Formats: sequence, C-alpha cells, structure tokens
Amino acid sequence: MTLVKTTLNRRSFLRAALLAGGGMVLSFSYMAGCKPSGRKGLEMPEEWFEMNSYIKIGENGVISLSSPNPEFGQNVKTSMPMILAEELDVDWDNVVVEQADFLPDRFKNQFTGGSQAIRSNWTPLRTAGATARQMLILAAAKQWNVPASEITTEPGMLLHRASGKKAGYGEFASVAAQIPIPEEVELKKVTDFSIIGTSKKNVDIKNIVNGNPLFTMDYKVDGMLTAMIVHPPAFGLQFKSMDDSEAKTMPGIKSIFTIDTLTGDIDQNFFDTTSFTKLAVVVGNSTWEVMQAKKALKIAWEEEPERVFKKAASWMPGSESIKATFPPGLESTDDHLAKMEEFAKKSAQILRRDGDPEGAFKRAAKIIERTYTAPFLAHNTMEPVNCFAHVTAEKAELYGPLQAPEYISGTLSQRLGLPKEKIHIKLARMGGGFGLRAYGHHLIESAVISQQVNAPIKLVYTREDEMTAGLYRPAYSATYRAALDENKNLIAFHVKGGGIPEMPVAPNRFPAGAIDNYLAEGWSIETNITMGIFRAPRSNFIACAEQCFLDELAEEMGKDPIAFRLELLDRATKSPVGENNDYEVERYAGVLRLVRDKSNWNQTKQGVHRGVSVYFCHNSYVAEVVDIVMKNGNTPRVEKVIAAVDCGIVINRDAAINMAEGAIIDGIGSALYGELPFKDGAPQKNNFTSYRMIRMNEAPKQIDVHFVESETDPTGMGEPPYPPVFAAVANALYKATGKRFYNQPFINGLKERDA
Repeated sequence: MTLVKTTLNRRSFLRAALLAGGGMVLSFSYMAGCKPSGRKGLEMPEEWFEMNSYIKIGENGVISLSSPNPEFGQNVKTSMPMILAEELDVDWDNVVVEQADFLPDRFKNQFTGGSQAIRSNWTPLRTAGATARQMLILAAAKQWNVPASEITTEPGMLLHRASGKKAGYGEFASVAAQIPIPEEVELKKVTDFSIIGTSKKNVDIKNIVNGNPLFTMDYKVDGMLTAMIVHPPAFGLQFKSMDDSEAKTMPGIKSIFTIDTLTGDIDQNFFDTTSFTKLAVVVGNSTWEVMQAKKALKIAWEEEPERVFKKAASWMPGSESIKATFPPGLESTDDHLAKMEEFAKKSAQILRRDGDPEGAFKRAAKIIERTYTAPFLAHNTMEPVNCFAHVTAEKAELYGPLQAPEYISGTLSQRLGLPKEKIHIKLARMGGGFGLRAYGHHLIESAVISQQVNAPIKLVYTREDEMTAGLYRPAYSATYRAALDENKNLIAFHVKGGGIPEMPVAPNRFPAGAIDNYLAEGWSIETNITMGIFRAPRSNFIACAEQCFLDELAEEMGKDPIAFRLELLDRATKSPVGENNDYEVERYAGVLRLVRDKSNWNQTKQGVHRGVSVYFCHNSYVAEVVDIVMKNGNTPRVEKVIAAVDCGIVINRDAAINMAEGAIIDGIGSALYGELPFKDGAPQKNNFTSYRMIRMNEAPKQIDVHFVESETDPTGMGEPPYPPVFAAVANALYKATGKRFYNQPFINGLKERDA
C-alpha cells in the first residue's frame, strides 16, 4: 500500500454529523454539495448533509458524490466516483452521483480540458476515499473495543473476523464523523483494485437514452425570453448602424438593441474571446419569431481599425498579461497561404539546437525537405452555443455548457458590476466541447442581454452563427529537413513551423533527443480571425507533419517505418541527446511494439493499404495503424484501426475505449475532409451542407483499442488518440495511391490526382 499524509490536505477536509439523521459527511474542497437523485432500486437515506465539497454517507450506507468537473461526454462524471468508491471500498451500486455547480470557494480547478481532469484529481480522490474508510474503521474499533488494525472492510461493510462482528458503513457514520481525521492513511495497491480498471456504465445513460432534460437547450423557467445575436458577416468588420423598423413590429418581438461585451477596462483572461465585441441583439418570445426578426434587420457594417487587447498569455493561473493585436483588413485563405510560405523562408525563433545542425546539413550527401500545411477548422460541437441567464440588481444566475467556469467568473463580475459571490453558474452537460466551450463569451453575452431586458433569457446560436463567428483551429505550416550521409545515415534533423496565429512546434518532443544535430524553429502571424483551443492543440497538426515526414524518411533510408522509429528511440535510450526531452522513451517504444504486434504489421493483405503513426501528448502515448481500401478505384475508406495506448492506469475501460474510438473517427474526418476557407474575412462554409465531416458509412468498420497494462498514475485520454490518426491515414493513402499527402484535407490531394 501507499502511505499518504492527510495533513498535507487538511484544509481540504471538512466533516460534520447530524445525529438525528445518523449520517456522516466527509467533505473535501474539490467536491461540492449535491441533491442526489434516486436510482431505481436504491433506497435513499432519510436525510443528506450538505456542507462544502464532500463524500456523504447516509445512515443506510448509500454514498453520495458530487462531481466537480464539467462533463461533455468524456465520462468524468462516472470515472471520478469510481476512484472514490475504490478507496472507500463500497459497492458501486450504492453510489449516487450529481453534477456540482461552479463553487470556487469550495472547489479547486473546476476545469475540464487538456485531458487533465482525472490526472489532476487522482491522488486527492483516492486520499479522500481512503480517509473516510479509515475513519469508519476507527469508529468501529472504538465501539467494538478492538484494535483498529484487526478491522477490515469489504464493499460497504466493516468486519472484525476474530469476534465475528460485522456492520454496514451506515451504522457507524455518525460515530465516525466525531473522530479526528487521521494524520495519514494507506492507499490500496494497484493490484488490489476491484472497481478501477473495470467498465461502469455512464451514470447519465438512462437520462440520455430516454431524452430526459440534460442540456441547457432543455432548460426553462417562467417568463423566459429567447435571444439571438447578429454578428458581423466578416472578420475585420464592425457594427456601424441598424434599421430595425421592420423587425421590431414582427410578432413576438420584445426588444432590439446593441450590446458591448468586453469594455476597455476589463482585465481579460485567456479564454475571453474578442471575436466581435459590439453585437446586435433580438429578444422575443420564441426561437422561430426571433430568427425571423433577425433576418429582417438592416445593419450597416464598416471596416474596423487595428484592435489591441490586454489579456492573459496562458490559461495557467498567474500567467503574465500580453497585448493581443488584431490587425485591420479583410483576410483570405489565398493570402494566408502566401504569407505562411513567405514566413517559412524567413529567419525564425530558435526553440532548440543540439550539436551543429547547420554544419551537418552542409556536409550532407543528400537533403530531404518537405512542407506540410493544415487549414482552419471549425469546432462543430453537436450542440450549438447556448446559455441561460437571469441577472438582477442583486445577483446573476447562469446555466450553460462551459469547460472552464472559473476563468469567466472574473470577467462576468467586472462586466455586470456584481461581486463574484453574487454570480451563480450551474454547469450543464455539454453536447461536445473540443476546446470551444473553454471560452465563455456566450455567458457574457447572455448575462449582458438579461441585465438589459431585466428578464430571464436563453441565448441561442444557430449553426451558422457558431460556424461564422469563431473560434477556429489555427492554420499551420511546417517544413521538415533531414540530412543523410553517403550511407544514408541520418546525421541532422530540422523542423521549422508556424501558423496563424501561433506556432505548433514542440521542440523537446521526439525525435529530439534521438539525433545528434537537431534544430527546431518557430514563427507566427497575427490575424483578426479569432482562433481558439482545438482538440489536442497544436499536436493535432504537428503530429501529422512529423509522422508523415518520418515515414518518407524511413522509405528513403530503406527501412521499415516502425523499425526506423524504434531505432531512433533506442538511440534516445542508450545515448540521449540534450536534457530537456519531455517523453519517456520506453513508453513511446512500448506502444509502437504493441501496435506492431496487435496489427500483425508485417502480414499484408491484397487490396489493404497500411499506415502507421505514433505520438506523445497530454502525458500519454498512442500508436495507431490504419488499414485503407480504395472503393471504386479512387474513394478511400478506412476499414480498420488498431490503436495501442499508454495512459497509465485505466479507470473505466469501456469509457476509455469510447474516447479512443471517438477521437479516431473525429481525426479521420478532419484529416480527409476538414477545412474552413475565408474570402475577404468571411467564412466560406456555414453549415454541414458545405462543411464536410465524416459520415456514418465512412467510419471504420472496426477499431481495436489495446491498453498497455500499467501501474503508472493515469494520464490524458480524451485528446491523445486524435493527433496520430492524421498521419496514419496519410501514410496509408500513400501506399494506396503512390502519392504523398502534404496538405490537409487529403481529399483535395485525391481530387488533384484524379483530375
């Protein structure tokens, strides 16, 4: 067992007992109060005790846990309670779970993103469960007058085998609540886990299947109005004037006005989007009536000057502020591509240099150089942006899909003129997040609208609103160069990458550390098209470029793609270059070997074309093999994907498999079809009729996910399977067509080949 000090988190633990109810409450600061809803067949206790964030034990032994992190399909609302239940040693069927509201005075970091939710809560949750279990043991020892060391537990039960005494947790809950918190507790050995590592159904599955209200779009209160926004039709334009004479006379319309979302005196956080800050608003009785009035508005637009905002440089707490500059003008994709090509030729910021790469390239017998590009992408969450708000002079109540509530609360407080403690945010289940919902502009907009009309409102975006008003995955470009000697040995490696508006290069990741002469450079280009975090930020592009280049390099050197990568990793093990390599070599090589074996890599089939890729991001390692067949001679179909994943300990096996499957399908669609071009500042696609996504019949028929059995603490899972599939698809397409694919989406390259 692992011994942990509870005193390290003493402030995190609060306990209380209400003897009349006979229950015990053990709270810890990252869990919040809840009102558990009964599960069929599970008898609820007579009374629940709510304090801060907590574990609650009813007099009948039922355990209640409030999940603090927002849920958007990655299943943390199930996995987090599984961790608690494991250490507490309870029957999973006796656990009830509720989504916590945003309560910053009780929780730490109510943020879901970056594949960090489980990783950051792993030890605190285990400690909380183990502490509650130990307090129950001490309570039983006191009442039974036996040594605590002789008492053991089995799910929900306390046992003293020598005397034959046995009791349920609920019988000792009130006594345990009076016992001082132990100074230290033992955590279970990984080999003793009975809940962690199994598969548990999503705790919301019945509500989802039955269509019971879960999302903000389902939320209603008496007197609620509907609001919609009119954004400028292009980036680089701003509101000038409006004729609402026709629209305001239409049925059901209550008010038409303009709002300013971010005024100049607001200290902006990283997730405050500055896409458009002056907006036209229509408020009415119903969505349909508001949509019709919105179309009837006559709005004049004008080009906006350069805008400069002061905002946090990073989403990490305490990050320095920077000036974010948005240049004037109406930008187009053709101009972006030309500018990226120009910047790729200029000198850039040196991010890492090992050895003498310049000298090695000068003496090379052969130099291979390839450039890769990727376009802007829209997030396209299945649930469009929406939010409920009711703001009065005394308080603000908001209910909406949001990944990062703590980052928007300060902006809301400043904009509404209310102290933070007067702003209450309920966290709705999200119909997809992917980074888009880390940004809280919809909360600001809905709150300002509600404050102005003095009524509860629900802000609703159409799909066209969401797709044309930002935010987007940045556009990227990266040039790779490799120097070979006369024997085709790799003697130098150079990556130079950039994008609009950020650089994607991760200078300390593989193959850094495996090559004596290594150079990484980066550059970026300012834009007024607002970009945002997208699933597996930066990795979603650079993994594809890197892994495509390594495949082509392996072919030039006459080596098998997997063998070549393992050879580089072997070098990084035996003679690592540099001191800042941010990956574990054996885990990297481990997923490669596992995918090689599980895919029967060397056993090829007629008409099946294979590609491989491997990448490390969000603290996890994923290798993937893609099998492609060509339908009708020119239409690619991914028939099968084999994935090997090292994400440490797997909490909920089915949920982890589901995340990998979803990420792989999402990545295949983005790689083959995803792009959002611009012309004169205007997005050229505004709905799924034109924005191509993967279709049901294009999804792989089979996805096999294999996990490395590990006792390492759990790491990321929602994002790591996404980046590698891009290159695996491209490398398989090369085998199928004889053509290398350097520019996303790959479907364009196929069209050029067939033209």
